[in-house]
Amino acid sequence: MNAKNIKHEIVSYLLITVGILVYTFGWAAFMLPAKIVGGGVSGVSSVLNIALGVPLPIGVINFIINGILLAVGFKVLGPKFGIGTIFGIVMSSLCFILWQQVLHVENLFDVSQFGDFMCAIIGGVCCGAGIGLTFMMGGNSGGTDIIALIINKYHNVSPGKVIMYLDIFIIGSSWFVSHRIENVIFGYIVMVTMTYVLDMVLDGNKQSYQVMVFSPKNDEIAETVTNEVGRGATLLDAEGCYTKQQQKVLLMLVHRTDKPRVMQIIHNIDKNAFISVSKAQGVYGKNFEKLKF
Repeated sequence: MNAKNIKHEIVSYLLITVGILVYTFGWAAFMLPAKIVGGGVSGVSSVLNIALGVPLPIGVINFIINGILLAVGFKVLGPKFGIGTIFGIVMSSLCFILWQQVLHVENLFDVSQFGDFMCAIIGGVCCGAGIGLTFMMGGNSGGTDIIALIINKYHNVSPGKVIMYLDIFIIGSSWFVSHRIENVIFGYIVMVTMTYVLDMVLDGNKQSYQVMVFSPKNDEIAETVTNEVGRGATLLDAEGCYTKQQQKVLLMLVHRTDKPRVMQIIHNIDKNAFISVSKAQGVYGKNFEKLKF
């Protein structure tokens, strides 16, 4: 491994650590003081710690549960979990201990001034941003992902659905913590907020669009977009089903920041152009994202 790769790995693990710090901060500073439970192993740990009176810090419970899941995962799925998963499990447990037992971050904020709803929103934002940064760097915090992979091995159920159902069940069990249905609802608010912010972090800056243009001036539009925006374009042969006329359809893949300028160019050249715009799930190749394995 050369110096450049070593530097890249160090930066990656530093950013994974920052992401996990932000994620666990949302739990320790806002959600747990308000007795709001989110999903995942962190949610199970908080339920055991608060509702059942387990005399262990959440960080320790989190580590034990994740350790058991990791061992079962190795047994059932084989050694498919990398060092990133192990690092995430250890780091998330240590961060919980840092925030709660060392720094007592819950004393920095009076959550009663925020209200339970704001605690759910702020906690969800922190969790989504933190986990999003961790995922971007190739890390994760283990947990219910392992259960999802095990179930997926034996049943034709997508891991995403398994994780969602597990989170719904875990958050629902928080009723035993507070005996307040409001806290269950706030837990689901955390889940929705976290998912939204996570998607924004992962896809927001990389969002691309597929633009299809039906216009007799497609050649001019393509040339202008190429020269002024620096994005390539493709002309496809097409035939109108009703008119039976041959025509060219212009296909372009543009970055989020390029879209307004591209739309303006189309409008300036042909105000009557028929345009279809859709979000692209992923665009890989020259001038876009690199395909990683």
